[in-house]
Amino acid sequence: MSEWLSPASLDEIARERAKYPPEQARSALLAALRIAQADHGYLPEPLIEHVAEILGVPAIQAFEVATFYTMYDLQPVGKHQFCVCGSVSCFLNDSDGILAHLQERLGIGIGETTADGLFTIKEVECLGACKDAPLMQLGDRYIENLTPDSIDALITKLRTGG
Repeated sequence: MSEWLSPASLDEIARERAKYPPEQARSALLAALRIAQADHGYLPEPLIEHVAEILGVPAIQAFEVATFYTMYDLQPVGKHQFCVCGSVSCFLNDSDGILAHLQERLGIGIGETTADGLFTIKEVECLGACKDAPLMQLGDRYIENLTPDSIDALITKLRTGG
């Protein structure tokens, strides 16, 4: 029994690992870290080391993956993560203004989480939906054509459980 992961997560990691030949265990790292993060909420160093141990890869390889990709959270984050695109198209369509509005409205900075644990603000690289800029990712969906008013409505909806 893992002190870090549920039996269901361990089984899911084992299924991901089984997709690759023994000498290619590293290929399962992205999926295994995603599963671990979903189970634990974020990826503290001991959990990253644990995932590496489960897969039988050097811990440094797991740290390289976890620290390279912005989809992995190395610190606790809010229930709702506002991942605002900061790439060229979004920037030209005022993503900086959207970030400033979020920071003012929530009283936190980029990379910070509200005291109630509900919201975290992140600036991320291109989300690949330039025609609908500015946009952000919230969970597994994109919120496009952002305005301060649409941000305010979204925050209200999320605070009320909508």
